[in-house]
Amino acid sequence: MSQQNIIEVGQKFPLTIKRLGINGEGIGYYKRNVVFVKGALPGEEVTAQVQVVKRNFAEAVILKIRKASPHRQEPPCPVYEACGGCQLQHMTYEQQLKEKRDMIVQSLERYVKDIANDIEVRPTIGMENPWHYRNKSQFQVRKDGKRVKAGLFAEGTHQLLDIDECIVQHPHTTLVTNAVKRILEKLKIPIYDSETGNGLVRTIVVRTGIKTGEIQLVLVTTLAELPKRQLLIDKLAAIDPAIVSIVQNVNPKQTSLIFGERTIVLHGKKTLHEELGELSFDLSARAFFQLNPAQTVRLYNEIKFAAALTGQETVVDAYCGVGTIGLWLADQAKEVRGMDIIADSIYDAKKNAEKHGFTHATYETGTAEEWLATWSREGFSPDVLTVDPPRTGLADSLLHTILNVRPKRFVYTSCNPSTLAKDLSELRKVYNIVYIQPVDMFPQTAQIESVTLLERK
Repeated sequence: MSQQNIIEVGQKFPLTIKRLGINGEGIGYYKRNVVFVKGALPGEEVTAQVQVVKRNFAEAVILKIRKASPHRQEPPCPVYEACGGCQLQHMTYEQQLKEKRDMIVQSLERYVKDIANDIEVRPTIGMENPWHYRNKSQFQVRKDGKRVKAGLFAEGTHQLLDIDECIVQHPHTTLVTNAVKRILEKLKIPIYDSETGNGLVRTIVVRTGIKTGEIQLVLVTTLAELPKRQLLIDKLAAIDPAIVSIVQNVNPKQTSLIFGERTIVLHGKKTLHEELGELSFDLSARAFFQLNPAQTVRLYNEIKFAAALTGQETVVDAYCGVGTIGLWLADQAKEVRGMDIIADSIYDAKKNAEKHGFTHATYETGTAEEWLATWSREGFSPDVLTVDPPRTGLADSLLHTILNVRPKRFVYTSCNPSTLAKDLSELRKVYNIVYIQPVDMFPQTAQIESVTLLERK
């Protein structure tokens, strides 16, 4: 970088915002430098002040909006600025859908530049009501004097925001969490202190069945022993008659991970019952389940459409969780096999398959690459592979296995445009990228899910 192109911390300059970054920040260019500006929208002209300078980019804040976007709006959440859980409440929802599609296009331009313009990226499928859609909250618990607080950490800090209402959460999760706070306070139950590692209750997790109305409450604690155990359980159970499961999860480690290995049922049943379309699922506390059931139906229908099953195909559902995607496809598949590294999820998946009478669906604990390789050695190669990996994308070992096994049709569900595009740069060696369908699972945030159809060359 030449001397005249260097940006310094504290420097102020006018900036035109060209695009939206993958974390929801505005992207502008100053003297050939990429500048990320939190809260800025594409098309806006701002005065920016540099806060951080890295080798390939700078981060800045808005000092003044000189020309506002017509898509800018007042964020309805009172803690929007501090929280950071949502990144796009200051943008109209219609425009959010367009910008999220563009995030996928940007990633393709970066990782598969030579074919990016040839890949069909369809318009984003959005929601009619993009509020109160999340069926699960995970609020950290801390003590402030005698008060018990529960919420999320303010962005980039260890300061906990006490959140009494979150407008993207289902109202039942908020109601139960607030009641739990008051009970912990009244009974003087010890609260976890992250600095000392002392205390008991770390996290309140509430999941609600949007279709069934059932509620599951999880207390994540550092120890298994609970003071005033029965009194605490009785008071928690009395919060709402819809609470069918109260579970304690023990996580003694000083870690950012929510859950530990040990789970104890305190009241009611182990699982929450929920329905998706014509299917129903029993979910244990640690089992993964999509956070937005209304959009999940749309997402899974897109997966089913891409899979194009005729009843003659074998399907492998990698990263299967409780079996949702595989079971969604099971009525049109000859055979379904799934795998996941969480044993509780596989237990739930087997139960869910059994409950629906899908005798042609089998599930195994372990990694996708291990089982695909094992089955390949045994002479089984799926006609259709469907994956829904974490944000980190496909493990290198799984990519290598897929390129060896070469299923005819590959449906890749992604929650991260960057890792999707990165994986596509490898998968294109064997597959044609037919199209990408974005689905907005998390309105008001910068996250975007997509379904990509790949066909073997």
